[in-house]
Amino acid sequence: MNKEQVYLDACKTTRLDPKVLEEMKPYFLEKYWFPGNFTDIGNEIADEISESQKKIAKTINAEPGEIIFTSGGTDGNNIALKGIMAANREKGKHFITSKVSHPSVLTVFKALEDEGYEGTYISADEEGYLDLEELRSSIRKDTTLVALTHINHTLGTVQKIDAISEILQNANHKINFFLDSCEAYTKIPIDVKKQKIDAISISGHKFNGPKGTGFLFVKDGTKVKKTQNGIARLHPLKPGVVNVPGIVGITKAADLIFEDFEGHVERLANLQKKLYDGIKQRIDDIRLNGPALGERSPAHLNISFMAVEGEAIMMMLNFDDIHIETGSACSAKELKADYIMMNTGRTFEESHGSVRFTLDKFVTEEQIDKTIDSLEKTIKELRRRSPLGKKKTN
Repeated sequence: MNKEQVYLDACKTTRLDPKVLEEMKPYFLEKYWFPGNFTDIGNEIADEISESQKKIAKTINAEPGEIIFTSGGTDGNNIALKGIMAANREKGKHFITSKVSHPSVLTVFKALEDEGYEGTYISADEEGYLDLEELRSSIRKDTTLVALTHINHTLGTVQKIDAISEILQNANHKINFFLDSCEAYTKIPIDVKKQKIDAISISGHKFNGPKGTGFLFVKDGTKVKKTQNGIARLHPLKPGVVNVPGIVGITKAADLIFEDFEGHVERLANLQKKLYDGIKQRIDDIRLNGPALGERSPAHLNISFMAVEGEAIMMMLNFDDIHIETGSACSAKELKADYIMMNTGRTFEESHGSVRFTLDKFVTEEQIDKTIDSLEKTIKELRRRSPLGKKKTN
């Protein structure tokens, strides 16, 4: 790719920050040893990993010993969800999640149901907010875990964590509270103590860190059964080779954002507003999916362009070196509507015509301008070709 690429699919992955790469390099070529206690080089690496735990813990108001480095969000979700359910099996086999949770959460629970666990999947409203009354009424005596997605990956909806936590705190027995916060970390403040969260999973490649990295917060005292076996070099829940370059990388990526977290979030929100305002001014017959700006993730924007297929928009923008995601999933036999869109009351037309734009710190105002220009041209051409578009203009 020689041309400049406009990458607006940061929800899927992000570009590695060059500063992160520079921070990691010595740990591939020079400081390549394992952490240990009986050698100078081992102690040096162990100290640096401890420092990483301190830095990461500070970003969510956790304790350093509560941070476990993983290979990503899916890894953390598996360790926490399976481990918490197994550790509390004698107390109860019931969990609660939602119909709009991320697939890396839903697939874990499907596997647990195959093992005899029972689940309740609560609904979401049109903006993607979970039904809290349904959550409250779904709690049973044998409910041991509520596991939710913090920010919806399709709509950008920020769930009402304080209200959810209060419901769980008022239950008659201990219910563990887990959040898949891969889309929330570095986008909104997270305070695990204030919000009374028991476990959180984070993925490094979602905020310009290296792929294959992540961390899991597990509150001290939370019962989690080990689900992976091997040599536990850092933590019993995550045995195996210690990815020292990855730990250094994810820590540096977090450092770069949290050194001016408010400025980072404000910049994302300004770009989001610029993109939405430009689309509204130049393209008619659109629909914003999810909450209003200012009430959603500052990095997410989902819009349905009526009388147009999202797949076609995505492919035509690709010709202009602009990369986005669509709300329809193409398969060999049919075009399937996005399950989030359909579970929040959208029509098939709205789902198939939806486009998701997600931002990271490398997106520029010039790239937003280019995207708006290309979208206007693309939608106009696609509606000219579309029988639905012609019908609307006649």
